[in-house]
Amino acid sequence: MSRGGGKGPSLKDKLDGNELDLSLCDLNEVPVRELATLPKATVLDLSCNNLISLPSDFCSLMHLVKLDLSKNRLQQLPLDFGRLVNLQHLDLLNNRLVTLPVSFAQLKNLKWLDLKDNPLDPVLAKVAGDCLDEKQCKQAAVKVLQHMKAIQSEQDRQRQRKLQAEREMEKKREAEQRAKEAQERELRKREKAEEKERRRREYDAQKAAKQEMEKKTKKENVQTRKPASSSRPPQPPRHKRSWSRSVLRVLLFVLLCVLCTLAACKLTELQHQPLCVSVNTLYEDVLAALQNHKTLQNLLQQNSQQ
Repeated sequence: MSRGGGKGPSLKDKLDGNELDLSLCDLNEVPVRELATLPKATVLDLSCNNLISLPSDFCSLMHLVKLDLSKNRLQQLPLDFGRLVNLQHLDLLNNRLVTLPVSFAQLKNLKWLDLKDNPLDPVLAKVAGDCLDEKQCKQAAVKVLQHMKAIQSEQDRQRQRKLQAEREMEKKREAEQRAKEAQERELRKREKAEEKERRRREYDAQKAAKQEMEKKTKKENVQTRKPASSSRPPQPPRHKRSWSRSVLRVLLFVLLCVLCTLAACKLTELQHQPLCVSVNTLYEDVLAALQNHKTLQNLLQQNSQQ
């Protein structure tokens, strides 16, 4: 047992039947571990000590039926104080308590309660009453339990509303996520359809261009195989045309020279020259031959008519 930092007699030596009196022991903390070894001590008196708080494992002393914590300096009780479900009598007189933990509502067997001389919350103080006699302390136990149960119910409702709001928010987020995913799937589907359509148009365009190219190539091949006469009249080769022109020019030149020589030999003083005499003789022979040829043609024509 801790007493101002020192050690004292064993708790078992202080046990009197089912009662364990640790009052006026100048305790700064509760010897929970030692108390847990004495399950027969259902009545525990810790009054008139220097306790500021109770350790959380104090609530494991579920065998307690009567507990006296009066005249200490307790500022609050453990949050799970309601685990002391067998507690029937609780004295918290003259401490520094302002509120009680919500788990206090679980003390369903509590029959007696004293909260006097604590700086209680005004609402809680009004519910607890004065507790000036046995009857009022019993009424305080009933009313405080009802009050704490109401607080617990309200907190439960708030917690349920909060959970419901969180669930609805989660459902909303899930619905939004599903809608977003569906929209993304629809977008991907539309993009894929557009891409397929684009590729189909490209394929059709390439196919049409290929067919057009094949048609054009075929047409060019057909035109290449056709003879030149089918497209335009035959033309003599360029070297043949140039040769014919050259011959014609020579003939014209010779004819011109002959005419000039004949004129010179007939009309000028050169007609008595040996060359001109030969030219004139030749000219006269040709004229005579032509005249004879013409006379012969006329005779033949007359004979044919007869």
